[in-house]
Amino acid sequence: MIWHESAPYRDRRDAGGGLALILAQEQIVGGVFFAIPRGGVPVAVEAATRLGFPLDVVVPRKLPIPGNTEAGFGAVTEDGVIVLNEPLVEELGLTQHQIEHQAEAVKAEIRRRLLLYRARLPAVSCRGKTAIVVDDGLASGYTMLAAMASLRKRGADRVVAAAPVASSHAWELVRAEADAVVAPIVSSHYPFAVASFYGHWHDLTDREVFTELERYGKAREGREET
Repeated sequence: MIWHESAPYRDRRDAGGGLALILAQEQIVGGVFFAIPRGGVPVAVEAATRLGFPLDVVVPRKLPIPGNTEAGFGAVTEDGVIVLNEPLVEELGLTQHQIEHQAEAVKAEIRRRLLLYRARLPAVSCRGKTAIVVDDGLASGYTMLAAMASLRKRGADRVVAAAPVASSHAWELVRAEADAVVAPIVSSHYPFAVASFYGHWHDLTDREVFTELERYGKAREGREET
């Protein structure tokens, strides 16, 4: 865990509240939040709960560079959408076979996660609606690009990318593909680390994601009862 007293966000929930304030000004009608697990879930749950919007998940995962699993050369989604960092792919000399092999391995993990999440959060259609895709930060931007492409494939009318913080490179990359980008903090600092903008930061577990999804479910039930 990391604690920075000077970080602009206390934690992911605090960041989600900040996003909700900005998104409220956009006056979005017929919007659906799509959280990118794991880190984007508490951010999206907080924003969706405050705004009273439906919530779902979209699960893009980075494609790890062979021999260097910490770095990625693109991302893939649950429905097979692949977005590549083309200059990096060319620099690495990756073949189509290598790309497809990595994508299949990653999709197996995506399917595992979806089975767990779907037990707690029913799927929501985005067809003809505004899809608001939420992550806890945009570092390279490729997982967000993959998520947006997946939701357009599913019929979203508009796609809004939302994150509490973004690198300037990721912001430019995502802005070119999104209908709108909501990122209160855009940083050109290098090296860029999402964690440095949060006071309380750690990598979430599946159990913590389940707790957040259950929190959203209880809030939704409360609204339906009133």
